[in-house]
Amino acid sequence: MTYDDFNAFCESLPATTYVSQWGGAHVWKVGGKVFAIGGWSELDEPAFTFKTSEADYYFLQEEPGYKPAPYMAARGMKWIQQYDASKRIDEELKQLIRTSHRIVSLGLSKKKQKELELNQDQ
Repeated sequence: MTYDDFNAFCESLPATTYVSQWGGAHVWKVGGKVFAIGGWSELDEPAFTFKTSEADYYFLQEEPGYKPAPYMAARGMKWIQQYDASKRIDEELKQLIRTSHRIVSLGLSKKKQKELELNQDQ
């Protein structure tokens, strides 16, 4: 996945906003809270960072091409970075980003979720 593909996908998710920050990283937010970051790669290849469930965090950190996210995981947050996209297909990454979007949106206040028309199917 390229950064252009990443940005187009994140933009397609409900109630998202974009900002370039932290050294030019592509930062996507829902309700003002970060759910995905494109950037921070130590290689010349794109890298993508996202929030996970606790179970996925422990599973993915053992998978090739994934690692605990720099800065965030060191602070106890369950964030993973995909740094070697050549080993993964785009659909898998999209599903992980969708899950991150949902996890972060569920952490918003009920009022904010209603205002943004998120998670109304519950």
